[in-house]
Amino acid sequence: MTKSFRSFDDMGRAINDDTRQTYDGAFVEGSEMAKLTVFDTPEKTEMPDPEMAANAVQQMLATMFDVFRDTRMEEFAADLAWGFVNSFHMVAKRIEGREDDAAKKLKEMVTAFDPSEIYAVELEDTQLLCQTLEGCAEAMRCMRDHAGEVFRVETGRPFNTVRGSRVSSKLTASVIDGKDYLAARAAKRREDHNPTGPIVAFTGGQVWHDHEQLFDRLDQIKRRIPSMVLMTTGMNKGADAVAAAWASSRGTKLVRMMLETRYGPKAAFLRNDRIASFRPVEAIVCEGSGVQSDFARKMRTAGVPLHVFRIADQAPMQPAPSSRRA
Repeated sequence: MTKSFRSFDDMGRAINDDTRQTYDGAFVEGSEMAKLTVFDTPEKTEMPDPEMAANAVQQMLATMFDVFRDTRMEEFAADLAWGFVNSFHMVAKRIEGREDDAAKKLKEMVTAFDPSEIYAVELEDTQLLCQTLEGCAEAMRCMRDHAGEVFRVETGRPFNTVRGSRVSSKLTASVIDGKDYLAARAAKRREDHNPTGPIVAFTGGQVWHDHEQLFDRLDQIKRRIPSMVLMTTGMNKGADAVAAAWASSRGTKLVRMMLETRYGPKAAFLRNDRIASFRPVEAIVCEGSGVQSDFARKMRTAGVPLHVFRIADQAPMQPAPSSRRA
């Protein structure tokens, strides 16, 4: 029977001090009053209890894995869990969209100042709407990141969205889609989508199993470049997935430079050019196809220090254990 957790202390290693602090920081009531739509009258409502929210997220994900573990359904647990985490992500995005709309209205009102009492009330309500939605979005992102961390621990790989960016709280590292990154740089948007720091470029084949040597090398680089931003070629399996798992576990911001399929067969090589244009300070290449060979050549031409890993140099693949938990 799955254990029912009743408090942070009961959950042991599942919820640590950093997670507690993140929940406490996310589930903040900026005002006694709340307003969620332009039609609502402000009312006095509270945020959910952060401890109960953390317990609920932990139990939901962990129970799914526990029920399916060591059964013929075990391989499907990860797919279901991904869906749970993605649900938090999609709801957070919808709240963020409403927050953006409210912020635009607030900006328009501030620009067109009106000394009337009606204007003052509407301005105050719009400010409250922005504040309420901002708090709800932060709480939803916090729960999404916590669920994503449970997913990572159980599956060994980080939660990644199918498309778009995932701007995270302190629980996990942010994952920035390449298009968002380029747009943020062009428009000088907020740091969430335009992480600053020296770029370490990474690419590799879609068949790769030895994560330890890649983790070790990335750890070495991060010790020398603590503020590094990892930029990968965005594949969801193989060497790129290993790099994404490292970034998630180390709290390093990750930029996934995805393929622009409209360019056809040239897309992967043009992506290599885009990555090279950011002038990475170091690069890692894991043997794969001609795309990786082209990437290595461009890095060498640009004088970027290069770390090359060959398929034949991987440690032997170890058989997967029957269960992740005792």
